[in-house]
Amino acid sequence: MLRIAGINIPDNKQIMIALTYIYGIGRPLAGTILAQTQINPMKKAKDLTEKEVAELRKIIESSHRIEGDLRRETVANIKRLKEIRCWRGSRHAKGLPVRGQKTKKNSRTVRGNVRKTVGSGRKAAPSPK
Repeated sequence: MLRIAGINIPDNKQIMIALTYIYGIGRPLAGTILAQTQINPMKKAKDLTEKEVAELRKIIESSHRIEGDLRRETVANIKRLKEIRCWRGSRHAKGLPVRGQKTKKNSRTVRGNVRKTVGSGRKAAPSPK
């Protein structure tokens, strides 16, 4: 099994898709990296030679922020927003949508799938005994 940047890359997938298992690398960046190394994107990960793997490692680890560095940077950015008490920071702190989405009906995923149903507003009459 191929290992790049501390992540196990699946053997039976095309290298273009397999690189997306690394946090911070999506399909467009994977395509760019493969173009730089002149590796066929349709090639399976298990079919790569040691030279190709070494080139991939060198380019990915030297010129791109991935995995731990990228996660730390993201957390630091959110922490900075909270510290300066801006609108986006307060939304992050409250666990609400940050980028201007409506919250009356459709922010269930960010709020933890809260489903509140509204009744008629009247309490049920006490049952006679």
